[in-house]
Amino acid sequence: MGLVVPLPNGAWLNAVFYKSHIPDLGTIESLASTIAAALVLCLFGFISTRRIARPLQALAQAAEGLGRGEGVSPVTERGSDDIRNLCVAFNQMQHRLHRFIDDRTRMLAAIGHDLRTPLTTLRLRTELVADEELKARMVETIEEMQAMTAATLTFSKNDAAVEDTRNVDLGALVGSLCDDMAELGHDIAFVDSGVIAYRCRPDGLKRAVRNLIENACRYADSATVSLALTGNSVDICVDDQGPGIPLEEIEQVFAPFYRLEQSRSRETGGVGLGLSIARAIARQHGGNIHFSPNTPGLHAVLSLPRI
Repeated sequence: MGLVVPLPNGAWLNAVFYKSHIPDLGTIESLASTIAAALVLCLFGFISTRRIARPLQALAQAAEGLGRGEGVSPVTERGSDDIRNLCVAFNQMQHRLHRFIDDRTRMLAAIGHDLRTPLTTLRLRTELVADEELKARMVETIEEMQAMTAATLTFSKNDAAVEDTRNVDLGALVGSLCDDMAELGHDIAFVDSGVIAYRCRPDGLKRAVRNLIENACRYADSATVSLALTGNSVDICVDDQGPGIPLEEIEQVFAPFYRLEQSRSRETGGVGLGLSIARAIARQHGGNIHFSPNTPGLHAVLSLPRI
């Protein structure tokens, strides 16, 4: 510090003060202990967060796999009491869901199998009817019931079959299906969208897309198939120029054995399980199927969640 003061006699007083800085060792030690304590707390928080996050992450992955219809092993019951109870509840829910699906599948298979015997008996007794016109109508009805029974058995068997999921090129999968159906005489145009890697059950997904294409070809004689990537989904689109579906029946067509074609002819309307099976497969993958007018025709979208 410097000080300069004028004196009355005209002279100047100059003064300088200097003191060396002595560090405060107590402050440095306090700062070091604070930093060390903060580091210890951060490390403890990180370990605690990881301990909580790991079982939650495993539970989230298991829930995602279960929602996509994959075979998921029971989640390890670990972590805090609340997280452990959550894992226990999830494992119980998964067991109940599988048991419900198995019971339903066995019931459908049993019903379809048991119906074969009385239908065969009715068919034999029909041969004793003298009226040929009545006999033909009865035979047609019995054949329709037999076709519905066979379709129910097929549906239950496919529902019971567990196909492993694997990564595939979705564009190549749909493209090869369109080529195969085109070789069978269907008028199908496929719009190639490049390589789209996706994890799915390929056989089941091909069956769902095939049902949509066959539905379009049945009523419109042709179909255009394309793939599109959106923010949250991968869409397989099937467009046709046919008569379409009335708005009030767009959701009803997904009901089992529901047919728009009122003549009940198996040649023109099938048995009414194709769209039900297609939507069931889509939902097993965590997706869905939606219909909308194509003006003219129908715009069908099989939407799958992006992974």
